Amino acid sequence: MADRYLNFTGTPPGRFLTRRLGLPQPAPLRRWSPERPSLEGQLLHVTAGESAHREALASVLAGTGLDVVQAAERPAGVVVDATAVAGLDTLAEVHAALHPVVRSVEASGRVVVLGALPSADDHHQAAAQQGLEGFVRSLGKEIGRGRTVNLVRIAAGAPATAAESTLRFLLSPKSAYVSGQVIEVGGTGGELTVPESWERPLAGRTALITGAARGIGEAVAETLVRDGAQVVLLDVPSAEADLAKVAERLGGRALPLDITAADTGERIAEFVDALDVLVHNAGITRDRRLANMPAERWSSVLDVNLASVLRTTDTLLKAGAVRRGGAIVATASIAGIAGNAGQTNYAASKAGIVGLVRSLAPRAAAEHGVTVNAVAPGFIETKMTAAVPLFIREAGRRMNSLAQGGLPVDVAETTSWLASPGSGAVSGQVVRVCGQSLLGA
Repeated sequence: MADRYLNFTGTPPGRFLTRRLGLPQPAPLRRWSPERPSLEGQLLHVTAGESAHREALASVLAGTGLDVVQAAERPAGVVVDATAVAGLDTLAEVHAALHPVVRSVEASGRVVVLGALPSADDHHQAAAQQGLEGFVRSLGKEIGRGRTVNLVRIAAGAPATAAESTLRFLLSPKSAYVSGQVIEVGGTGGELTVPESWERPLAGRTALITGAARGIGEAVAETLVRDGAQVVLLDVPSAEADLAKVAERLGGRALPLDITAADTGERIAEFVDALDVLVHNAGITRDRRLANMPAERWSSVLDVNLASVLRTTDTLLKAGAVRRGGAIVATASIAGIAGNAGQTNYAASKAGIVGLVRSLAPRAAAEHGVTVNAVAPGFIETKMTAAVPLFIREAGRRMNSLAQGGLPVDVAETTSWLASPGSGAVSGQVVRVCGQSLLGA
């Protein structure tokens, strides 16, 4: 469904009226397209403190294709290296670096702050580095014009190259609906491999996507194919006709299968010799307030959204069906982070995904060489949200820093970044794709 309010605010009368009434003024987001695959303009690179990453980071940023400079009047993006911030004096340098330029960042531009993990031994460093999180989240809520702000923390001892895939994603149109996020790299990761081509990082890789017949799952499949993957598409037998159409269009294989069946993992392993990417996208809702929720509505949601993910993941990892250097990406939700009235079952299942990711990631890396991450969508424009009553739908669209709903492709782009072999240093992360929703953190 078209966002008529967004379209209206793009007209002269709309701009005048919304400004006078103090209403949200969403800016059209620039997303990836074959014609315009990257940001255009200069990338301002500044440093707070004496960073050990300065030269290596400059080399990484040069690989983005942007013109990296130390001064710019209208930058397309700004990267502030704050990894050396260890106290309030160097924290002030972050303010000094961004204060003069933040208004001049181009519409749909990017601000990325690089930080370090807060120290367990130095409370001054920990305070300053944690301060960056509040700084970034607040700047994301005020910067406007479709611009995004994110924080990337580089683990101690990790090279700047560990953040390359993440920086390429965050400094591109592919991250249009990702803002206010804190992403850690170089900690408990899998096996980092530089792709032969950053344009097609999944070339030669096989990916399985559940819930792939429509909506977000279909968009994920399309994006992974664009990035070079061969895809296996799984959905319930009742969706077999739609599933077959998507598979034929994408040159993939269809696997109609009930994800909740006890032997699903074994049947996947029989159907696919080996996987490089496993995307758990299948999910359902059965909303009702807890006082009115029968056990069946609870159990059906938990079985599809969480139990099947746990069971299938365990089976495929035990069977060695996910190759070393591979990736598991599960779909959580901001409902699992912030909660939502009438969704105790759904929120429990999606919070369970968060717990799964954080617990499994270090063991999957150590034992299988596989990364485990989650995407947590906010309000995404789908057929399901189009059926939501008007005022609730409008609230969902506007209650984020970008003042609009996301698209299925936004979730797909984030999934593809996490699935890339270049993202082997990113694991155990839950990345919200929500335009920095005002709910949750």
